Amino acid sequence: MESRQAQLHRMVTPEHICPFGIKSLELLERAGYQVDDHQLTTRSEVDAFMDEEGVQTTPQTYIDGERIGGYDELVVFLGEK
Repeated sequence: MESRQAQLHRMVTPEHICPFGIKSLELLERAGYQVDDHQLTTRSEVDAFMDEEGVQTTPQTYIDGERIGGYDELVVFLGEK
């Protein structure tokens, strides 16, 4: 079986580790995805990522190059409750 790939962009700064980023990572791993975990470690990295991608929040998950969205969208995509 081919392993499924996902990219996760999440905030991990000295001041704040996003709990939804941790939950997203756990959901993806539990669903059998190999996760390319992109940790945004400064406020400026977070802001640059959000500007670049045109999104309002992190984390953001991508599967097969397609943006799934934030934690809530990931839950729906994976069919979780």
